Amino acid sequence: MIRVSIVYLLVVFFTIDGVCQSSFISNQLSHPRVANAFKEKEDSLKVQLSQKGINWPVKQLYIRSFKYDSQLEVWARNSNNETFTLFKTYKVCALSGALGPKRFEGDYQVPEGFYFINAFNPNSNYHLSLGLNYPNTSDKIRSNGINPGGDIFIHGTCTTVGCIPLQNHQIEELYILAARTYNEGQQFIPVHIFPINFNNSKSLIVLQKAVNDDERYKVFTNQLKLVFYFFESTKKIPLIGVNKKGDYEMLSSSIQ
Repeated sequence: MIRVSIVYLLVVFFTIDGVCQSSFISNQLSHPRVANAFKEKEDSLKVQLSQKGINWPVKQLYIRSFKYDSQLEVWARNSNNETFTLFKTYKVCALSGALGPKRFEGDYQVPEGFYFINAFNPNSNYHLSLGLNYPNTSDKIRSNGINPGGDIFIHGTCTTVGCIPLQNHQIEELYILAARTYNEGQQFIPVHIFPINFNNSKSLIVLQKAVNDDERYKVFTNQLKLVFYFFESTKKIPLIGVNKKGDYEMLSSSIQ
């Protein structure tokens, strides 16, 4: 049962079976950078995915990133009945800010929390880019009326003031995967951004120092940690809600 404290349910994963938005992929392929990326990389991606037991085109995608560890993981599965399989881990090639969530425009922070891809930019100033729905409801509540900023992307070109940059050949792969998956009907491709990989003991030491003098950040990271370990143990994504204070609450009775 969903408790009354939940005022917003994060729509982090949703697939419409059998829906093919041909106009979307046709539009994407009309842009030279995207068309060239598909030409050069799609066949290779098909082979690599097949070796992992993942069908092409990918039906369901999940992305998670670890700020301090400078990693971005790409997970995939064939249906709701399966668990996710790790497909690739990319190195995030630049970082701005420090540990801690983004709270206002111009703070140079990379967000921490639970998001989904909400935009595909084939003509980005940063080669190709995938937009995130920052600020989400939690961010808006926790910004306390201050402008939380926006325009957060996973993109190429290896420069950043709060985004998640990859090498150009890597963003091309991810862009193809996301575009094909969206075209297959997954309208909300989840992107979870964690301060660290909680399985990395050295990163845990760094995080501990960051939360020692910040009780609020400690509570916040504990909320993220619950979701991280839930996925680690089940390889499925829990439903996540946001309460009136902007806290994330994992609805562990429902998984995706």
